[in-house]
Amino acid sequence: MQPSRDISGLIEIMAALRNPDGGCPWDLEQDFSSIRHYTIEEAYEVADAIEREDYSDLREELGDLLLQPVYHAQMASERGLFDIGDVVYAITEKLIRRHPHVFGEEAARNAGGAKGKWEELKADERAKKAERKQAPSSILDDVPNALPALSRAEKLSKRAASVQFDWPDWRQTFDKVSEELGEVREAADAEDKAKLHEELGDLLFAAANLARKLGVDAEAALRDANVKFDRRFRYVEARAEADGVPLGEAGLERLDGYWNVIRARDRSGGV
Repeated sequence: MQPSRDISGLIEIMAALRNPDGGCPWDLEQDFSSIRHYTIEEAYEVADAIEREDYSDLREELGDLLLQPVYHAQMASERGLFDIGDVVYAITEKLIRRHPHVFGEEAARNAGGAKGKWEELKADERAKKAERKQAPSSILDDVPNALPALSRAEKLSKRAASVQFDWPDWRQTFDKVSEELGEVREAADAEDKAKLHEELGDLLFAAANLARKLGVDAEAALRDANVKFDRRFRYVEARAEADGVPLGEAGLERLDGYWNVIRARDRSGGV
């Protein structure tokens, strides 16, 4: 086999890797459960390349991510469940159905309210899915459990807000964050670990809800905060090394002094 720009080549390679007669032993051992973690990991690596604006890396990471649906579809095909063509058909059908203002009748195109129509169609899909599963429908259906907790909190509160289960504006949400912070303090003072676990969860959920109300992507904001902390702490390490002070012996006052230098430099726009 040779590298190809045609996705059919990727499908053929994946089939060969999973072929019991001469395939790759590692690939043959995999199943949906063992691969799912790689699927999530590859999606994060795509996001990381985008945030770093490394487009050469992005091309490679998108390839790694593209492999994942091909891999899952190959395993499904082996079990007679579906194949990659079914996957492609499902997403193209969904995109056409959810965009009647683009692909539908002229009247639908001119009706406006594309976002409202999208939500209406998604609600109908959730109801039909619940009917197939013989379970009560909920507006919280299809918010994946596997999402990062902060992202899922934001999506859950957004869904609830769609039926007006929401504070009128961000100020009341801010007050809720303050209330939850006070309850964390009470649980910490009482040294009640179980209660502290619960109240910290409530605080984080309230913070994600506040971010949504203020139009901030909570997950992206926290990722950026992590990047900032990483960069600043590396500066602290470099300063301690330059001063000949072992990091573990520098003490909080000295390290905090280094930290304040880089923080002030950031705020002033310095390098």
